Amino acid sequence: MTPVLVGTITVVAVALALLGLAATLASRRIGLVHLAGAALLEAVLLVQAVVAVVALTGGERPRELATFLAYLVGVLLVPVAGALWARTEPSRWAGTVIAVAAVVVAVMSVRLLQLWQAAHA
Repeated sequence: MTPVLVGTITVVAVALALLGLAATLASRRIGLVHLAGAALLEAVLLVQAVVAVVALTGGERPRELATFLAYLVGVLLVPVAGALWARTEPSRWAGTVIAVAAVVVAVMSVRLLQLWQAAHA
């Protein structure tokens, strides 16, 4: 877990949230750009998960291991669930769905970093 990786996740998540809000304000459903943003966010989250698993197998442990693992698995599910829900949403609120999912990812990633850094403080 590195602050640079969490910063990257946050930037991608905020960009996706802004795209989602723009779609909502334009009364449009989400498009391929939104799905590509969600896929990019998921890819960066997978990199984060691999980095965390490698560190865990190397012997590093956060103090709250169960909470850390729950966040690590949960954050991987949010963009997928958000994209699927937004894709099936027939109204203009699909953009809001994906925007909320992106904001949740940003917050969960920062919390993951806090949990990780608490063990190394």
